[in-house]
Amino acid sequence: MPSRSKIPLTVYLLGLTIFSLITGEFMVAGIMPALAEAFSVSLAKIGNLIAFHALGMALGGPPLAVFLVSRGIGNKHALVGLMGLFVAASSLAAAAPTYEVLLGARVFMGVATSASIGLCMTICAGLVNLDSRGRAVSIVLAGLMLAPVAGVPLTNVVEHIYGWRASSWVVAILSVICTCWVAYQVSGEQTNIQPELRLQIRSLQNVSLWGAFFTSGCIIGATFAAFSYITPILIKEVGVLPSSVAPLLALYGVGNFIGNTVVGRIADRYNFHALGWGLVLLIVALSGFALAGSVRWLNLSCFLAFGFTGVALNPAMVARVMQAAEPHALVNTLHTSVITGGLAFGSWAGGHAIEAGFGLRAPLWVGVGMAVLGLVSLAMPILNRRSQSLARGTESMDCKATD
Repeated sequence: MPSRSKIPLTVYLLGLTIFSLITGEFMVAGIMPALAEAFSVSLAKIGNLIAFHALGMALGGPPLAVFLVSRGIGNKHALVGLMGLFVAASSLAAAAPTYEVLLGARVFMGVATSASIGLCMTICAGLVNLDSRGRAVSIVLAGLMLAPVAGVPLTNVVEHIYGWRASSWVVAILSVICTCWVAYQVSGEQTNIQPELRLQIRSLQNVSLWGAFFTSGCIIGATFAAFSYITPILIKEVGVLPSSVAPLLALYGVGNFIGNTVVGRIADRYNFHALGWGLVLLIVALSGFALAGSVRWLNLSCFLAFGFTGVALNPAMVARVMQAAEPHALVNTLHTSVITGGLAFGSWAGGHAIEAGFGLRAPLWVGVGMAVLGLVSLAMPILNRRSQSLARGTESMDCKATD
């Protein structure tokens, strides 16, 4: 087993694989106006491309994981097959003649993405020592952080020069490269071990695990209630030029990357602290952004502060799950599904708030509400621990008094 100081090359490959998957998921946020114009639909309907992708992840991932485990298909072979499905679906999305075809293709992209991320996390956990998981996870999830830094701005730039279909083909080609590399680089002998399905299902009977799932769903839901509509908010509310959106998204992604790196370093030891302070920053950043009005420096400052939290808390969310239960494929896939269920709800709720007439900044307030709910859910186990500690202290004092 590798030492803490040495992370296998395969871990970095898994990060690149997640980068390709998440770029395919996030890219709609960067090319939203172009898609709305191309298919003659509203921004809220384009937002549904994100929501339905997330719905495919939430509903399709766990059944697919159960099927793969029940059939005894190893982790490597399952990941290669799922990446093949993602390649096919992303290619269909790039060639889609209608909005409905594009929507359907993105649902299948979501199904493949959910199970693939779960398998990437499972393979990663099996490649390193127990006390190195937080660090290794942060490297794998750096792919998720780099998607806003490099992937989304790249697709935005390609869309401006060559059109939205060209940016979609970039994602499809990158996913082909990752699929071939996984097939060549990942060791089947080392990573294909999979516990029986009944053992994986038994690990789900855990209140702490579901509490961790719920907090994760709230964090990602809050983030994407706002991020799904960030391009029209920046252009129409803040007054940013369309050509400046890509650099701003890149700066947002740099914040994600820095936040992910910092959280990855402390996730194993200070899990609740990282999640708690991250949620507080998320609430402050989104509230400030919603109330900034026409003050451009305040709008942009809050937007950039938003980048240091949200999805950057992923290492802490994953580490909390791994502390609550053994990180088998079903646990990791279900975690991915739960947080993308939150993503789907946040994206849908943000679009619904716009259509209800509350304005383009309404999704920011939806994000604040979900972040507050996440903070409350995080506080409950902390308060329970403290009450149990106080109870044990009282019992100890009673015993001493009796003696």
